[in-house]
Amino acid sequence: MKKTLSVLAGAMLSIGVMSAQAATLKMAYDADPVSLDPHEQLSGGTLQLSHMTFDPLVRWTKDLTFEPRLAESWERVDDLTMRFHLRKGVKFHSGNEMTAKDVAFTFERLRNSADFKSIFAPFKELKVVDDYTIDLVTNEPFPLVLNNATYLFPMDSAFYSGTDENGNPKDMLVKHGNSFASSHLSGTGPYTVASREQGVRVEFSRNPQYWDEQSPGNVDTIVLTPIKESPTRVAALLSGDVDFIAPVPPTDLDRIEKNEDTNLVTMGGTRIITFQLNQNRVEAFKDARVRQAVNYAINQKGIVDKIMKGFATTAAQLSPEGYLGHNPNLEPRYDLEKAKQLMKDAGYEDGFSVTMMAPNNRYVNDAKIAQAVASMLARINIKVDLKTVPKAQYWPAFDAREADIMMIGWHADTEDSNNFYEFLTMCPNADTGAGQYNSGNYCNPEIDKLVVQANSETDPAKRAELMQQIEQMLYDDAAFVPLHWQNLAWAAAKKVDIEPVLNVMNFPYLGDLVIEE
Repeated sequence: MKKTLSVLAGAMLSIGVMSAQAATLKMAYDADPVSLDPHEQLSGGTLQLSHMTFDPLVRWTKDLTFEPRLAESWERVDDLTMRFHLRKGVKFHSGNEMTAKDVAFTFERLRNSADFKSIFAPFKELKVVDDYTIDLVTNEPFPLVLNNATYLFPMDSAFYSGTDENGNPKDMLVKHGNSFASSHLSGTGPYTVASREQGVRVEFSRNPQYWDEQSPGNVDTIVLTPIKESPTRVAALLSGDVDFIAPVPPTDLDRIEKNEDTNLVTMGGTRIITFQLNQNRVEAFKDARVRQAVNYAINQKGIVDKIMKGFATTAAQLSPEGYLGHNPNLEPRYDLEKAKQLMKDAGYEDGFSVTMMAPNNRYVNDAKIAQAVASMLARINIKVDLKTVPKAQYWPAFDAREADIMMIGWHADTEDSNNFYEFLTMCPNADTGAGQYNSGNYCNPEIDKLVVQANSETDPAKRAELMQQIEQMLYDDAAFVPLHWQNLAWAAAKKVDIEPVLNVMNFPYLGDLVIEE
């Protein structure tokens, strides 16, 4: 496979070899990033890579407030304008200095990204005030400017300018393609990519020019090995072959916690695991009664108890408890007889056949969950042809809507309910990016109006009322199939102090990681 190098990688590998005190982290995730382009795919893996190799304007703290990163301060100028003051002297991996022009370049690229454009749709423009000051201007009052600024990781405009060896623009954004940006990287983050073999190994080296001198991190080299199979990943930790793993399967939580050489850290999760029913591919799914029948046929509690071993929270909506949109009136609705009656009422008592796809290395027990759901649907005569594939193959298939029923998990990285609706339930619109991950092609214009209204409502109580109404409407319409909110678990060797760098967003700030020698 082709290896890819980021700027200064060779030089930094030499530094790592020469330093007797160099700390190395060997970590195993269930998959590696599908691309080095931070705008190619909106996913947990991409955001983890971004926090390792780039830096955002601001980032979330453990208690879900904001802390300055490449923007050292900010203030509101008027109802539509937030001004950010950039750090001076920040260097990209290439050695180029970061200025406002790089932020403006990145902002425009985000607005052209299929996955990210809807996040930046509320913004009218980014104004460059001077080399170290920018204004983010919204179309109307918008309550989530700082939330969305956590997605803005400035890119090296000079590095990504010009054309590559094939004559293509270096800043070309290609989804699941072979572009310069997908295999070359110059960010401001704590690590560069020293080498990369897709699906086999990624090696990161500490950035000697890193601006954050206050960071406690002492890890000079990170070796990421993707290990899809959970038992193999756990065995690698317990044998000492790796120092840090994620996720930890529910079946091994006790085993790791009781092991004297490892630490286990768990958190209640906010990532919803769902299935979407493609109404463009299956005529029956256009009938709300059939969609309701699917929901009544699936035993979420059984999945949580038996497959997740209790390490998840059953869900009947997108918004977890604590989010403004969480509607306390909604409960999971497993009732097999009710499901059969709804199928009969809709004229589908004899059922029909569908295809289903799910990843087998993206979410905790994803393939097992899909198998269980397929079996449950058979009880209402929906015959499922299930296919599970690795994440790298799944996302292109998901984007192409290749199956009638597709799994999608989602964590609202803005920590706001509207993020769920914008990506998962709004009427798909390629121009605005709305519904980018709505593989069911569900569309309810009345709900979309409420989503837009909530995006400009600055009163928290009124926003909560709007979004709880949205959850009720989605529930009544059986817009999708909610399963559970996936809890989070990480494990590491005793010498690796992982707890301080972990967060509910599930992208550890590995630049701040400390390994005790």
